[in-house]
Parts: sequence; structure tokens; C-alpha cells
Amino acid sequence: MDTMHKVKAGIMRVLGFLIIFLFGAMTVIGTYQIVTRYFFNRPSTVSEELLTYSFTWMALLASAYVFGKRDHMRMGFLADQLTGTARKYLEIFIDLLTFALAAVVLVYGGISITKLTMIQMTASLRVPMGYIYVIVPVTGVLIMIFSLMNAVDMFHKDFSEKGEAKL
Repeated sequence: MDTMHKVKAGIMRVLGFLIIFLFGAMTVIGTYQIVTRYFFNRPSTVSEELLTYSFTWMALLASAYVFGKRDHMRMGFLADQLTGTARKYLEIFIDLLTFALAAVVLVYGGISITKLTMIQMTASLRVPMGYIYVIVPVTGVLIMIFSLMNAVDMFHKDFSEKGEAKL
């Protein structure tokens, strides 16, 4: 159990650095785009594409990060009223349902779309769109890993009191 938490903390740390790096890169690229557009009257199409793709990557990685913290949005007004074994199994079921959804939609669907778009090139960067879409199955795998880890944590959690299940 302790090893699982160390692995999860390591993944979360790497994800956090990636998200921070992407946000910083977006800030620099956005500033560059503003300068070239307004001061030199020559907008950069490459920076526009880089901003779009880095924002997409950042948003998807941040969603995996939030799942890792089990801090995602949820409607727990009914589940938070349960206690004991019923609550424990409901929380585990929710994590397993999240695992299945990530497997089908993000991993399977993401791999399919990545394969299909490997022949399509981006307009300015001239790289295959599949390289852009590869983040979808990567995010799916991360969410699947975090869902399993969260389910294990929920199995060992005491639900004697009502309220939100935090890790």
C-alpha cells in the first residue's frame, strides 16, 4: 500500500511539472504572438497552432492530475449521505466505472483516432496530427491507473461518517 502511494506521488509530481511547463510555454508563446501581431503587424500561424495544441495537452493532463487527487467534479448529494459498507462499495463502483469509461473512450477511441490521423499533417507545424492526438490515450491510461489506485484506497477507507470521500 505504501509503495502504491509512492508511485502515485511520483506520477503526480511528473504530471504537475508537465502541466506547469506547458502553462509556462503557453505564456511565452502567447506573449510572442501578441508582440508579432500588434507591434510588427505579422501574426505567427505557428504560435497559434502551438497554443492550441499545448492548451489541449495541458487540459487533458490536468484532468488526469485531478483524477489522481480524486478532486474531480461530482454530484455526491446522494452518495455523501451513505455510510458504512454501502458507501464503500458505491465509491469503489464509481472508480471502476471511471476506469471502464477511460478504457473505452480515451484509450480505445484515442488509439483509433491517433492511427487515423497519422497521415494528416498540421497546417503550420507540418507534423502528423496523430502526434497531437496521442495525448488522448496517454490521459486515458493515467486515469485508469489513478482509478484503480483510488479504488484500492476507498477499499481501505473507513466510511463511518457522512460527507465527501477524500483521500
